[in-house]
Amino acid sequence: MYCKLKYFVYIVQCSDGTLYTGYTNNLEKRIQTHNEKKGAKYTKSRTPVKLKYFESFEDKSKAMKREYEIKKLKREEKLTLIKTACE
Repeated sequence: MYCKLKYFVYIVQCSDGTLYTGYTNNLEKRIQTHNEKKGAKYTKSRTPVKLKYFESFEDKSKAMKREYEIKKLKREEKLTLIKTACE
């Protein structure tokens, strides 16, 4: 069975070192949008942003649920998540 993953939860690091978490159905375009200062209010004044982490999902509701879970994490927990994914 072919499964197309089309939703993503991501963490970007902003130019000031802060982390921003979001979800999208087009990861490449969303990062570009953030860097063009057309994305979220939070990232507009903190460009450029760099993609540090992402997860893929089959449906929007699962992606949104995971985004909410990640947003509740403390900064150190997010950094651990990023580090673990890079190993």
